[in-house]
Amino acid sequence: MLEIQKKLTNAFYMLLSLPATAMGFALSIQIAALSWILNTKYGLDIHEIGIVWAAGPLAGIFGQVIIGLISDKVWFWGGRRRPFILIGGTLAALMLLALPNIDAINDWLGIGSLMAVALVVALTLDLAINISFNPTRSIIADVTPDGVPRTKGYTWMQTISGTFGVLAYLIGAIFGNYFLIYSGALLVLLFSIIPMFFVEENKNLEVITEEEKEKPKTKTQWGQLIRIYVAHGFSWIGVQTMFVFIIIFIKQKFFDVTDFQAELSEGINAEIGWIISISFLILNAVGAVLPAFVLEPITEKLGRVRTHLYCVGTMAIGYFAIVFFGTSAISLFVIMAILGIGWAAIVSLPFAIMSEKVDKSKMGFFMGIFNLSVVLPQLIVSLVLGFAIQSAVDKNLIFIISGVTLTISTLLWFLVKDESKKSEA
Repeated sequence: MLEIQKKLTNAFYMLLSLPATAMGFALSIQIAALSWILNTKYGLDIHEIGIVWAAGPLAGIFGQVIIGLISDKVWFWGGRRRPFILIGGTLAALMLLALPNIDAINDWLGIGSLMAVALVVALTLDLAINISFNPTRSIIADVTPDGVPRTKGYTWMQTISGTFGVLAYLIGAIFGNYFLIYSGALLVLLFSIIPMFFVEENKNLEVITEEEKEKPKTKTQWGQLIRIYVAHGFSWIGVQTMFVFIIIFIKQKFFDVTDFQAELSEGINAEIGWIISISFLILNAVGAVLPAFVLEPITEKLGRVRTHLYCVGTMAIGYFAIVFFGTSAISLFVIMAILGIGWAAIVSLPFAIMSEKVDKSKMGFFMGIFNLSVVLPQLIVSLVLGFAIQSAVDKNLIFIISGVTLTISTLLWFLVKDESKKSEA
């Protein structure tokens, strides 16, 4: 075991964060480029794009739960989480390379359906991300103690991952989405493989958790978990609505385009891609800086749950601000900074909150169940809300939906007990 792991130094937290960063980077590429490339290069309409986005969450429903359950019980290649991180990271890198070559793959296979190939690529990419995301998060809980070290592990995870997420959108804005995809595939591969040779997992995790079960907080609190899942799920309905359909909002509000399958000039398509990249760059910049340097200190005073619900409430306000004031790229960029406060919390604090309410020997399984509060909202967005947004004349509906669901999430978080404040009292 490395000395930095024994002492839980910041260098170790950074190293431990790299596998999750790889998956986050792959997800950032998916968010920045998938809708854009499907609409501008392959001509898919809003409904078809929604179906492609739905393929991934369908994989995630089974992928994260099954892989989480399996990874709790097995041990090979020197770890319980390591094998799945290595396999998932490699597969994700390959699917990123396939993304801009869907037409070539279609021609080579002779399928005659871009939609079918796009579905397979998106399904495999998201399945790969889901295979790895669960173990990359579970391994943090496996090798860190309860309390502040665990919170620190997840806030550092988001800070490192968010920083590279910013890099993803910066690369897309400066060099274009195609360069982002190809360079990102290499980074995803390296960040998935290299850290696994230096982070040592504990083969006897069950022994440790049996001792910890003497503490009441280690028993699975199903009532609290369900509240967390539902509250987190409403957050993701709003966030995913933005991710999938922001391109439609930008086309209507900034370029007065109402025929979303119309062929636009290469310059306009590039500008739309640039606006999306800068928007998510700002979102992730705030999301990267806040967790380790701002949110973690605040949680020590207010508690994790209260800190989180304040951040989610701020995000709800930001979404409504887009409805009323998002009339230009500049105003959108400013409001994205506000949304970043909620984003910073959503992708970091719920993991720490949830991890202290479950049996630690089944962390992978519960991380998989927790993922349902992400993938089920994604399906709702893609398969249900997509129809409403497509038929709506005014695409402000996109951010009205986001604002309402984040408001509901804020109210639901009031029902979750704050273990971190209880332990301080």
